[in-house]
Amino acid sequence: MKIAVTGGAGFIGGHVVDELHRRGHEPVIFDHRAKHHTFPDEPLAYLPSMMGDTRDEVQVTELAAHVEGIIHLASVLGTQETVRNPRPAVMTNVISGMNVFEAAVQYGIPAVNICVGNAGMSNPYSASKTCVETLGHMYVRDRGARLNQVRVVNAYGPRQLMAAPYGVGKVRKIMPAFVARALTGAPIEIYGDGEQVSDCVFVTDVAAALVNALEFAAEGTVLDHVIEVGPSEHRTVNEVADLVRKAALDLAGVEQPELVHLPMRPGETPGARIIARNDTMHDIGMPPEYLIPLETGIGETVAWYAEHWLPDYRARVELGDKYRPRDKIRG
Repeated sequence: MKIAVTGGAGFIGGHVVDELHRRGHEPVIFDHRAKHHTFPDEPLAYLPSMMGDTRDEVQVTELAAHVEGIIHLASVLGTQETVRNPRPAVMTNVISGMNVFEAAVQYGIPAVNICVGNAGMSNPYSASKTCVETLGHMYVRDRGARLNQVRVVNAYGPRQLMAAPYGVGKVRKIMPAFVARALTGAPIEIYGDGEQVSDCVFVTDVAAALVNALEFAAEGTVLDHVIEVGPSEHRTVNEVADLVRKAALDLAGVEQPELVHLPMRPGETPGARIIARNDTMHDIGMPPEYLIPLETGIGETVAWYAEHWLPDYRARVELGDKYRPRDKIRG
């Protein structure tokens, strides 16, 4: 199948493209950014892409006319980052989702929408994505959409951008933030007391779930509920940080940095439990016990960053203005 991936130049999008290609599909990247190499092993250069904006209904409709399915990932991200300026997240995420649903219905093609693990939380990112999820149910029930929706807890793994001061990412995510500090020996910053649960799922498992959901929709299995993807064993943020520190010591020989607790960020709820009702994964042929264990995934992630990110970060720090990134790596 020829399958469009909106936001295909992003972190999850790149891995979805990999999974589609591995299964013999023809992925088409639809993104407002030109395709680029975020890291040296990222396989975007050989794939077809369309520059476009999911907020533009004409562009999205044109995209749908040329593909046989859509996996919708494009959105404005960020929890605390969207609180002071909610308009971009609300306008982009809601309109983009509706445009994809409308186009999929018009051309009768299957689609998948990625939802957020912290659904219903009172920040613009979560609220806007929850709105799209609710609209998706209406499109299935009342408009005949061949749509499956996948709610994912925190995705992590290779190729996720570091936020400042370690990289160019604009949104601070839990795993790259911990890994950057662990590999450089800096204190690991944790918001709140760290006893909140924010489950993590390895990005290749996320990609597999999204492609499974698309293939099921294409075959006529459209679910009236959201598929929730996440582990059965829940870990606190403190436990995740400890696993990252251990991996940095074991794999890179970096002494374990201390943990530093900061006030909770705006838009987050103290003591929250972001977990998945993962029995729903059976509905797309993906038993939750097949998910990559957290210890394994963190080990692979830390090892990847130690090889692909750490050398250039150190060079950037040592050389300052004289630094020239090799292979156009963006850290």
